[in-house]
Amino acid sequence: MTTRTRFPSRPTLSRLAILAAFASPMAAVQAQATDAQRQAYDIPAGPLDQSLNSFARRAGVLLSFDPAITRDRQSAGLAGRYTVDEGFAALLNGTPLQAIRNADGGYTVAAPAAATGSNANAVLPTVTITESADPTAPYAGGLVARGGSLGVLGTASVMDTPFSTTNYTSQGIEDVQARAIGDVIANDASVRNTNGNGGFGDSYQIRGFTMSANDVAFNGLYGMVPLTRMPISMVERIEVLKGPGTLMYGMGPAGGVGGAVNLIPKRAHEDPISSVTATYLSNSQFGLKADLGRRFGEQQEWGIRVNALYADGNTGLSGSNQQQSMGSVGLDYNGGRVRWSLDAYTQHEDARNFRPQFSISSLVMPDAPSGKTNLYPGTTLQSDDKAVATRLEYDINDQLTAYGAVGYHVASSAQSWPSATILNAAGDTAALSNGYYDQKVVSTSADVGMRARFNTAGIKHTVMLGVNMLDQQTDYFFLSQSSNVTSNLYRPVALPTVTGARGAPTPQSQIRLTSVALTDTLSLADDRLRITAGLRRQQVYSHSLADATQTSNKTAISPVLGVVVKPVQNVSLYANYTAALSAGGFTSASDGNPNQLFPPYKSKQVETGAKIDWGRITTTAAVFQIEQANSSTTLVNGVSTTTQDGRNRVRGLELAAYGELQRGLRFNASGTFFDAKQYHTDNGTNDGKDVGAIPNSNFNLGLDWDAPWLQGLALNTRVTRTGSMWYSNENKLKVPGWTRVDIGARYITRAAGQVVTYRANIENLFDKNYWLMQNGYVGTSSGRTLVLSAQVDF
Repeated sequence: MTTRTRFPSRPTLSRLAILAAFASPMAAVQAQATDAQRQAYDIPAGPLDQSLNSFARRAGVLLSFDPAITRDRQSAGLAGRYTVDEGFAALLNGTPLQAIRNADGGYTVAAPAAATGSNANAVLPTVTITESADPTAPYAGGLVARGGSLGVLGTASVMDTPFSTTNYTSQGIEDVQARAIGDVIANDASVRNTNGNGGFGDSYQIRGFTMSANDVAFNGLYGMVPLTRMPISMVERIEVLKGPGTLMYGMGPAGGVGGAVNLIPKRAHEDPISSVTATYLSNSQFGLKADLGRRFGEQQEWGIRVNALYADGNTGLSGSNQQQSMGSVGLDYNGGRVRWSLDAYTQHEDARNFRPQFSISSLVMPDAPSGKTNLYPGTTLQSDDKAVATRLEYDINDQLTAYGAVGYHVASSAQSWPSATILNAAGDTAALSNGYYDQKVVSTSADVGMRARFNTAGIKHTVMLGVNMLDQQTDYFFLSQSSNVTSNLYRPVALPTVTGARGAPTPQSQIRLTSVALTDTLSLADDRLRITAGLRRQQVYSHSLADATQTSNKTAISPVLGVVVKPVQNVSLYANYTAALSAGGFTSASDGNPNQLFPPYKSKQVETGAKIDWGRITTTAAVFQIEQANSSTTLVNGVSTTTQDGRNRVRGLELAAYGELQRGLRFNASGTFFDAKQYHTDNGTNDGKDVGAIPNSNFNLGLDWDAPWLQGLALNTRVTRTGSMWYSNENKLKVPGWTRVDIGARYITRAAGQVVTYRANIENLFDKNYWLMQNGYVGTSSGRTLVLSAQVDF
């Protein structure tokens, strides 16, 4: 019998041809989608458990495994572009282990039953969660962390805290080539820089309220950060709390209201760190950075991290030159129950021609000048900082932990002190003044407390008792001289020469902020309901070293009440009430109530919102109201009397999202809408008017994309929109809004056997000229700026 081959009929062939035509592009699209999910990794060879942990951290996934199954196993490392599944498979190649994806998107490494000789009824070993599940571990995409510290409340996931927080990682700092804190935290629409790069000092606005560099905490301690700008090269993570932070951190020395910023210094990682980076900043500033980190000891319990920076050259401001140097060392010990760290740094800056600020009395807002324009040619600024801080934690038992920290910081600066007022839209100025403002600030800060964890009637408690103190003495020399010299914003002339003698700073004031805080966080219903309640008793002692009559010693209470409800595991609904404290001060001698001492001002916040973790994307929404107390003048029996009745009320709506839209495409987006009004103003003059210098709305969009056509290449962009605002509380002069676009690229490759990362960023791509507002003054923005770097990892 002959067997015949049956060919498809012509209609069948036609169908197959059509299917093939459709299948080819579908397969190509599927391949492109898979490639888009790949990321670049470079993990050195070493113990398997360390390699797995490193990969999970960089991939932004949770990982769990029993340490026994990886003991004595080595990994050949990982170099190239991989999806998460491909990366785990490559690391585990040659072992009997597998990485199994869980329903929640995390992974578990385990041995198959056949390899271990176990059976289906065997009891699995206890699973140990690796540090990838740490609240401070990177979230999907790696630009922000899953959580962070909140002062006396401890460390927790964003989803478990009844506040609005963002925690920027080292990757989020490095990928934008940040040079200052504001370059990072301004990724949030509720946060803005109020001074351009290269100004006399950093300052920010959070939820509409100004925050000075003096109110930035360093590893939980106030007073440890330079008064000008912080050397960000030594910073591992930047934690931002939106809303008053007095209960969490204590009252800041400058009494900030809108939020709190805490800097976490770099620590040695499991993987050795050895990198050198060459930098360039237009117009011609060149620099060099070094970063070294090692862990040692039998259990890798000891760590050291050393950072150094030197840069010198001309920046984007006309006639400017900036020289910076910084050195830091971070030591740490993690012995299980005992954890200790010590950080020390020194930094020096020498600048010629820093970015100017000035006031405006024109009825028409002049056009913002070029970012290169310097109204005050000839200014100088020198700053020096030396600081050391140490922190110790000890687990007395599984339920009780004691902690303590202390820091010491000496900051000194010497700078020109010019001033001018713009009179009209043509940019003409009144007579210029010039002078000196030199200061020395010595700060001692301490923080001690205990944390107890226990259960009562099925309710989990975390009780915190903390005491902190900041003692700060300020010496300064101030001289300001007027002149007959006038200038123009667009055609500036040289500053008048200061003829007065420059003296040494002399003691002027001392403040001592001491407080006691007690909080309890209750967890109920299988952790689906969390309630945080607490009080901080704040004592504010201030003493004038120049006028003995100006001494105050007042106390106030700052409360907090926060609630988090999780109807489902990935949804958090929260609300909070808290308050900020600011120094009260004295009335003037000419007031109807002369030299009256006021207690600390109390500014109150109420907030509610929702957070949803979709797996690799988190979305948040919040509405808030902050009512700031301030001084006000009213007539009493025909006499002008100062009170604490003034109020600025800021209401806002915040919307945000961040994470990975797909593998290799990271993003953050946010929008904030403000409604800011004044009440109980001086004799009711400005009642109902908008608060000056607060925009009506802000928007941010940032994208970071791994290009699929070239392994190791990533492109990024950031669009920042700041709305218009009133120049002052009188609401007579409008400052226009602005939009800025930044772009960048980085390329990771190997050269001579070493990993090399090239980065290029263009800030203010379209060279937009715009105004920056700070406390009744305007400043110029930075123009188009090119930032280049080449980093070699040894």
